[in-house]
Amino acid sequence: MSMYFDIGDETLWNPSNGAGRLFLRQVEVFEAELNLPSGIGQGKYWGDPDTLEVDPAVYAEFARGLVAWHCRTGHAVILALSEGFVATAVALARRAGIEVEMPEPEPGDVCGGVQHEVQVPASPRTASAAVVTVLDTRAREMDR
Repeated sequence: MSMYFDIGDETLWNPSNGAGRLFLRQVEVFEAELNLPSGIGQGKYWGDPDTLEVDPAVYAEFARGLVAWHCRTGHAVILALSEGFVATAVALARRAGIEVEMPEPEPGDVCGGVQHEVQVPASPRTASAAVVTVLDTRAREMDR
């Protein structure tokens, strides 16, 4: 069995039920964390839990907010826990034709600068670029 993530009559993603359910549970977590709706809901076949409709306008805001949130954090555990989900969400957005730009690190910005127990970032610009590069690479891998 598998699930369908659709926009209209186009299927963007057709994961196994296990992967699809896990993704949806993580969507709920990040909707709450970001206080943003994802735009993923019951599909055109009401009563079929395996068919989900993606609202591209709402999902675009969710995906962009998710990437901004991910790249702003400097907490190593948060980065580790969220990287795979964010990469998958970006890959789904790209399949939907939604452009999700990876933020450009700015001098002095701690965007993605990994912080450890002391919570002091090392080189913020280098770490930021590394987080953005890893996220973009993972999103491309997820799309294969």
